[in-house]
Amino acid sequence: MSDLILHHYPTSPFSEKLRLILGHKKLPWKSVFIPAIMPKPDVLPLTGGYRRTPVLQVGADIYCDTALIADVLEHLAPEPTLYPEPEKGMSRILAQWADSTLFWAAMAWNLQPKGAAEVFVKAPPEAIKAFGEDRGKMSVGNMTRLRPADAAAAYKSYLRRISDMLDDKPFLLGEMPCIADFSAYHPLWYTRRIEAVKGILELTPAVGDWMDRIAAIGHGKSTQFSADEAIAVGKASMPGSLLTDSTFQDDHGIPLGTQVTIRAESFGLEETVGKLVAASRMHYTLERTDDRAGTLHVHFPRIGYVLKKADNA
Repeated sequence: MSDLILHHYPTSPFSEKLRLILGHKKLPWKSVFIPAIMPKPDVLPLTGGYRRTPVLQVGADIYCDTALIADVLEHLAPEPTLYPEPEKGMSRILAQWADSTLFWAAMAWNLQPKGAAEVFVKAPPEAIKAFGEDRGKMSVGNMTRLRPADAAAAYKSYLRRISDMLDDKPFLLGEMPCIADFSAYHPLWYTRRIEAVKGILELTPAVGDWMDRIAAIGHGKSTQFSADEAIAVGKASMPGSLLTDSTFQDDHGIPLGTQVTIRAESFGLEETVGKLVAASRMHYTLERTDDRAGTLHVHFPRIGYVLKKADNA
């Protein structure tokens, strides 16, 4: 198997989710740091347009969205499992809630004026402006952002509910962490990094103890890798998916081999264009060719993404 190459940046919450899963599964990985905002000249040759962070590369296969990447890591290292029986379905539903509803409530709280002032304290005004404009462009569409006061009420309620889940067990669904733990942890991890706003976590001591247990897992063994090296790996490799669900599921009337576009539903609406080579119960795969990176397969989860025929199809 080719090396696992994680394209990420240190302060990315969703990257922290994956770094901990890699540590939990004891999978060695190569670390490529990417910009937090556009332009991303060494990411787009791999993804074809998708610009959210992180991205996992395995040879010429590019996996987008942490929900799908977690499935890839589960396939590579089934134990310890991220999806324990009999709570397999519950763990996925909780993870989806945490990656969306919980995440946006937490980030609205985290980046309220006093939180944002601390996060960007050393940044020049033009960098702060660029970050705001970048995230504004990513939010265009049907996405609603919470105001800080509304976020505070929601976040406090969510933290109490997480605390209630920890009354009689060390992790959310049992004795071992699962996908729900890693998904619920990363937005709280961002809160804990900001002195001006982290006091909200003191209202739920059990949540703080649980966070300590998750943090203790660590990120495992990683080595630095350059973006040029990662792109060269893609060009020298042949696609070979690590996803195990391959049966064609046609919900759109779009046959395999059609030129299509795929984009996220609500945040980061940049499209990736390519030939549809898989549309299974769980994922889509596009084949595309880039001058720098060669022929690649770019994989997306089915849930949360929009598939359409390309204009020229």
